Amino acid sequence: MIVVEDVHKHFGGIRAVDGASLTIKTGSITGLIGPNGAGKTTLFNVIAGLHKPTSGRVLLDGEDITGLTPHELFAQGLLRTFQIAHEFSTLTVRENLMMVPGNQSGESLISTWTNPKKVRAEEEAIRAKANDVIEFLEIPQVADEFAGNLSGGQKKLLELGRTMMVDAKIVFLDEVGAGVNRTLLNTIGDAILRLNQERGYTFCMIEHDMEFISRLCDPVICMAEGKVLAQGTAEDVKNNEEVIEAYLGTGLKNKPKSTKPKTKPKAKSATKPRAKKSGGKSK
Repeated sequence: MIVVEDVHKHFGGIRAVDGASLTIKTGSITGLIGPNGAGKTTLFNVIAGLHKPTSGRVLLDGEDITGLTPHELFAQGLLRTFQIAHEFSTLTVRENLMMVPGNQSGESLISTWTNPKKVRAEEEAIRAKANDVIEFLEIPQVADEFAGNLSGGQKKLLELGRTMMVDAKIVFLDEVGAGVNRTLLNTIGDAILRLNQERGYTFCMIEHDMEFISRLCDPVICMAEGKVLAQGTAEDVKNNEEVIEAYLGTGLKNKPKSTKPKTKPKAKSATKPRAKKSGGKSK
C-alpha cells in the first residue's frame, strides 16, 4: 500500500530523515520504533504531507503522492493522528465526529436556504454514523460531553473514531499510547485490532511501549539516525544487536572483560646455608 523510497528530509544541516526506505502492506498493523530523534515523526510528517521531502518519493497503491497536501491525502483515505490530540474542545464528542466528513451540504449557507431537506438528510446520516462509531468504541457515556473535558486516553479514542467517519484506507498513529493508563490503552488496542480485522484498516504506528507494539504489530520497523535499522517480528527486532545498541549504546557486548591483575607468586626468602658444626673443641 505505502512504499517509501530513499526519503531524505533535511532542516539546514540536520538530516532528520536520511535515506529511509520501507513498505507498509495492505491490511497490516506496522509498528515504527526507535530512540528519540530517530526521525520517526518527521517521516510520518513527510508521508502525511505536512513536510515536503528533500529528496525521495512516497507511493500509495502505486501512485506517487510525494508532496501532496494533507487535505489531498485525506481525500485519498490517508489519515494521521498526533502525539497530542487535536480535538474541538467546545464541541461534544458526537459533534467532533460529525465535523469530519467533507463537502457537507450544510456547510453552504445557500444550500441551507435552497435545499434544507438535503441538508437535514445528510446531517441525519452523518449523525447515525457518528453514533455507530461511539458504539464501536464503547464510549456512549461521553457522547454528549465536551471534548475538552475528556481524559488524555479518551481524546486518543476520539481521534481514532474520527478516522472511522471517512472509512480511511490507512491510518498513521503517532504515539497513541502516550500518557494513557493501561486499562484505556488496552481498550484502544482492542479497537485498533477490530478495525484491522473486521473493517480491513491498515495501520502504521509510532510507539515506545514495546508490550503494546508486540501485541498489535507485525512487522515492526526500527529507525535510528534517520535510517531504517532493522525490521521483522517484534521478537526479532527486540533481540537484534543493532537495535539494542541504538537504544542502549554499545552495551556489554563490546565492553572489555574485567580481568583481575595476576598476583605474582611470593619469592621465597633466600636462606643462608647453615654452617656445619665442628665436632672438635677449639684449642
